[in-house]
Amino acid sequence: MELEVFIQEIADRILMYLEAADKPGKVADPIPHTSLSKTTDLQLPLEGNGMNAVLDDIDTYLRSCVKTNRPEFMNPLWGGINTAGLAGEIIATLTNTSMYTYELAPLATLIEQTLLKRMGELVGFSEGAGTLTTGGSNGNMLGMLCARQVMLPSSTQSGFDGRSMVAYVSSESHYSVLMSANVIGIGHQNIIKVACDEHGCMRPSALEDEIQRTRREGGIPFCVVSTAGTTVRGSFDPIKEIGDIAHAEGLWHHIDAAWGGSAIFSTKHSALMAGVASADSVCWDAHKMMGLPLICSAFLVKNSEILARVCAHGNVAHYLFHEESRNIDAGRYSLQCGRRNDALKLWLAWRECGDAGWASLVDRYMDLAEHLESRILKHENLELMSSRMWTNVCFRFSPKDYVGDLNELNSEIRRRMMQNGNFMVSRSNIGDDVIFRAVISNPKTSEHTLNELLDELTLLYHEVVRGLPSEDNFSES
Repeated sequence: MELEVFIQEIADRILMYLEAADKPGKVADPIPHTSLSKTTDLQLPLEGNGMNAVLDDIDTYLRSCVKTNRPEFMNPLWGGINTAGLAGEIIATLTNTSMYTYELAPLATLIEQTLLKRMGELVGFSEGAGTLTTGGSNGNMLGMLCARQVMLPSSTQSGFDGRSMVAYVSSESHYSVLMSANVIGIGHQNIIKVACDEHGCMRPSALEDEIQRTRREGGIPFCVVSTAGTTVRGSFDPIKEIGDIAHAEGLWHHIDAAWGGSAIFSTKHSALMAGVASADSVCWDAHKMMGLPLICSAFLVKNSEILARVCAHGNVAHYLFHEESRNIDAGRYSLQCGRRNDALKLWLAWRECGDAGWASLVDRYMDLAEHLESRILKHENLELMSSRMWTNVCFRFSPKDYVGDLNELNSEIRRRMMQNGNFMVSRSNIGDDVIFRAVISNPKTSEHTLNELLDELTLLYHEVVRGLPSEDNFSES
């Protein structure tokens, strides 16, 4: 097959996929992995199948994949497609650049530096530095590595015994903090989960108590991680108060703003990030609220020298890094060697919409979340399970006369929703309660989408209830 014909075939499929999101259809056709593996040819042949087979395989993939660009997709902390970002993703893959040196990635290096400088300015790190990473998990790990570097400057060279080193996080923080504890060598047991208030925000007084308890028991506090937009509730820890405590105790303050960092664009909602400028490091995912294709995540640090020391292993790579380019090579601020160009897509999207476009997006998502919240509050059988700070809306069915197991009820409704494939909304837990978590971060989602979601869930609720003996599930009126 000629190259031009093949590329046109690919372009046709891209357009078809994008246009399908505006037509009636399903988010997913749920197929058990045992069935999918039997009905799909996954084998790697000894003799190649040729380019026509590539197109067939792509068609197979597109039929079975979750349609994350559809408005009904509200499952994780991301969704939809940014068209300028898609263009950047295609061109970045086409040019196949690695981001370790200016020599290999001249304009891409300058683009990445421009983005990191602007994001740093937005969070108040005007003289700082940063790197694009594989996601918020990697960003949290970098923040804790920087904290370790400050507490034990020789640890990068000589190693350390991390059994007494203690870090503090919200009890509702992302699990990646545990991964970070594993990687940097302090272990899971040295992550202290600080109690939250009824809104899912870390309590500063509880943080102070935990730090003092650690010192009494002979541990060494070294880092506090606050969360700007928790995974389930979308809660924002009181950043300023936590930062004040951390610095008064001589600890590094890292902010996991992977989900909530984009609040900083909005004049209406930027107060959620108040105090960020006093932090020592921040991670912020552009592939979440800003809608860039996965992956596109920034790690920002106030003191550039600390990140440079954490990543100084690259200094021995004489075949890559040279003294004359010391101040420009991005690889000197990264744990990665080979690293794809994730900057181009964000740069193109930012130049298309500007700061004002991001602010408008944030405000629109918050308005949609408010709409869904108000509908839930008015619904006779639905219960809002948490106050809302961001675009996470947590709710469940909780009819007043129901005497069955509410967790089983909501789990069954969610199972049927997934089986239908019309919507995709997360099942989560708040405490022991099974809940629905709808996340508004998809540019195609509208009030109509949210109304239809509640209509389908309500219909499924009635189906489940009718399918059970009423005397077993409702008290007598």
